[in-house]
This record gives sequence, structure tokens and C-alpha cells, in this order.
Amino acid sequence: QVQLHESGPNLVKPSQTLSLICTVSGGSITKNGHHWSWVRQPPGKELEWIGGIGYDGSTYYSPSLKSRTSISRDTSKNSLTLQLNSVTPEGTAVYYCAVGIPPIAVWGQGTQVTVSS
Repeated sequence: QVQLHESGPNLVKPSQTLSLICTVSGGSITKNGHHWSWVRQPPGKELEWIGGIGYDGSTYYSPSLKSRTSISRDTSKNSLTLQLNSVTPEGTAVYYCAVGIPPIAVWGQGTQVTVSS
């Protein structure tokens, strides 16, 4: 059973870069056919897909966030990284790491990130 654990700062200041790590256990991020996503949910709003990375390292981004987003991986640590630049208070959300490019098969527990000065 694949398990995902998100980690990173819970508070980020406006205009700074939000950086999160997703540590994957129970399965390899390079397993053929597997894809991995970052998703967020602002308070009172719907889930928003941010982007993803495939088993071969290929990346995909939401058009609305593409200019500010970078998703990468560390195969030696079996982990994924999300970087979101120039954040605003609208970036306050629970951020999830997940298996799949929607539809999502497995979700991490999520981590709360607040953007505030």
C-alpha cells in the first residue's frame, strides 16, 4: 500500500516561495505507469489540481499556475517536491500529495500552509 507524507513550512510570507516535500513509501516513484500529483484546497473552496510528475520524470502543470510552479523528484529519496513562487494569501490551503493525474487513487494526509505576513 502506497503511503504519502507531505512536509514543509506551515507559514509562508507573501511573495516568498512555498516549498513542500512528499515522501513516498510502499512504492517507487519510478514504477512504470505511475503518476503523482500535487493538489490543494483553500478554505471553503474546491480542490484545485496544481500539477504532477510522471514515473519518467515528465511534468504537467495547471495552466493557471504553470508560470509559478515547479515539481521535481529525488529518486534516491523516493520523494517529490513542490515549489510555488511568489505566493499570495490566496495560496493559503491544505496541500496534498497524491497518486495519479486525476482521477486520484491515493491521497496523502495533507499539510496546512498559511500565507501571511
